[in-house]
Amino acid sequence: MLFLFTVGTAIALALGVYLYRSGTITIGTVYLIFAYTTLLERPIQQITRQIEDLQQATAGIARIRTLFQVTSSINDGKGTTVPSKSLSVEVQDVSFAYTEDVPVLQHISLSLRPGEILGLLGHTGSGKTTLTKLLVRLYDPQQGSILLDGVDIRTMHLSELRQHVGVVTQDVQLFHASVRDNLTFFDASIPDERILQTLNDIGLDSWYTTLSDGLDTRLAPGGNGLSAGEAQLLAFVRVFLKNPSLVILDEASSRLDPATERQLEHAIDKLLQGRTCIIIAHRLATVQRADTIMIVEDGICREYGSRTALAQNSRSRFAQLLHIGLEEVLS
Repeated sequence: MLFLFTVGTAIALALGVYLYRSGTITIGTVYLIFAYTTLLERPIQQITRQIEDLQQATAGIARIRTLFQVTSSINDGKGTTVPSKSLSVEVQDVSFAYTEDVPVLQHISLSLRPGEILGLLGHTGSGKTTLTKLLVRLYDPQQGSILLDGVDIRTMHLSELRQHVGVVTQDVQLFHASVRDNLTFFDASIPDERILQTLNDIGLDSWYTTLSDGLDTRLAPGGNGLSAGEAQLLAFVRVFLKNPSLVILDEASSRLDPATERQLEHAIDKLLQGRTCIIIAHRLATVQRADTIMIVEDGICREYGSRTALAQNSRSRFAQLLHIGLEEVLS
């Protein structure tokens, strides 16, 4: 664009000089031609930028329209309900693959009584997190079924299912919003008193006192400004406020330093009281809470049974993991 204006200005100046020499115009007219040509540069540049912005906006609108036209492959259930209490969990011969030729889970079955805790172990990529995604119906299995309190989760409304299941993952997603909105997911029905009590129970009361605007303090996008431990503790506050019947901890304490993890131990014990839980973990201290252990390798259940019985059986994989060290083998 600068090159075109330079050429245009040169042409206008040359034309003015030619007309002046031929006696057609005066020197003042030559100056006006040159000045007006120069004045055109800025508005034309602005118009060009606006046209470029409009083209980008048009492309963005087209992508948004395409996104709105995408329909989920997960169909909402007919609305079967389950009670708001500790739930039993049954996974019946479940197989799943993200792509047809690469199975991620193969014929997985397990059963948890209400209030029971399952420790789910396996190498990274063995399918542990995929199983938790099936429990909240981010995907549906190609084979088998999952039951909560005897109800197939495919018959439940998605909103109700996800209200019953609380998930804490290793990576915490925080919004560019107030502390209140980050903890409640913009649910205005949760009173501030309950939020403050939960922060106190978790051990974040001292952190809260450092906030300049209390619950109205805005967090930076992605949780910038928070330590990994603080972000993880906020994720636990979210689950406390949600009060789910089934809790899934997906390596939830792996990013915590020992001091912060000790701070969280009491909170986890309180969270798990009266709730069914699935714990995906690499640390021995976390697995010690489990009643039942399942070891998954390459999407296949290699070992499943009582934690106590497996620990006492020297030939079991779990006993060998305890002897060698969970973190060393599974990380």
